[in-house]
Amino acid sequence: MPLKKRLAPRRSGRQTPIRKQNRSTSSNRTSVTDRRLDELAEVLDIMIPELTARIAAVEHLLLEKQICTHEDLIKSREFVDTRRSEQ
Repeated sequence: MPLKKRLAPRRSGRQTPIRKQNRSTSSNRTSVTDRRLDELAEVLDIMIPELTARIAAVEHLLLEKQICTHEDLIKSREFVDTRRSEQ
């Protein structure tokens, strides 16, 4: 008796979705750029206070363990500020 060929299972009656029509590319790019900038601003709003708190904790430990003095910390901040202003 000859072997019967198996048919692939049929998909349900769902239709494939119709793709949306593309808008002009310039408006798409600006909206994507604006969205990315908003996301970046949100991330920075979360990260900057966290980093500031961690730096303060490290400075506190440096003073507590007498690794450096308060004047050393002030000088290091001034050094960073002068480097930043040169750029």
